Amino acid sequence: MSNQEISVNIPPTLDPVYSNMIQIAYKDDEFTFMFLHQLPQVNQARAKAIVSITPAHAKNLLAVLNKTIADYESKFGTIAPKDTAAKENITALSGYS
Repeated sequence: MSNQEISVNIPPTLDPVYSNMIQIAYKDDEFTFMFLHQLPQVNQARAKAIVSITPAHAKNLLAVLNKTIADYESKFGTIAPKDTAAKENITALSGYS
């Protein structure tokens, strides 16, 4: 990974989204992340964003997430799921077309 600084342009019309659930699908040439917002007390979720990346970028994302979480935990303490339901908020789908 490169440590070069880049300038990032964020369009003023780009709104942040909140996601409390994710579905991940993959095929030989890409990983697709569907970020969802699960509505409380309803067995329903709304898709908020869909992002597809290459397998190499997915592996880089994993490394960056591991480092960032380690940095976060060293500053704020260990992140622990509140309950087992938190683990159910990740769904992996494979071999989609």
